[in-house]
Amino acid sequence: MRHCPRSRSRNASRVCTDGRRTDGRKIERSYTIRHIPGAAFVAHIAVIQDELGHHSDATLSYRGVHVSISSSDLGGYVAEHDIELARRIESAASAHSAR
Repeated sequence: MRHCPRSRSRNASRVCTDGRRTDGRKIERSYTIRHIPGAAFVAHIAVIQDELGHHSDATLSYRGVHVSISSSDLGGYVAEHDIELARRIESAASAHSAR
């Protein structure tokens, strides 16, 4: 998993090589996956969130899942636990054949 650089600038936006996007305050990624497999992927994300004690927003649509990870820690900037959650979700995406 490649590290996506963090930014403390409000106007900065970066696209990581694995498709994640960050503006320094949240990490986002949209995955292409069909609806029923997507629901299983969202359930897997919920398990990971509980394991880490850190929760994100996950939106299920007919052809995809969108994940947004943010934290009120560090004044709302991306923190290490946000990056760890993103890494774990990315690993789960591979297991569910989400692109």
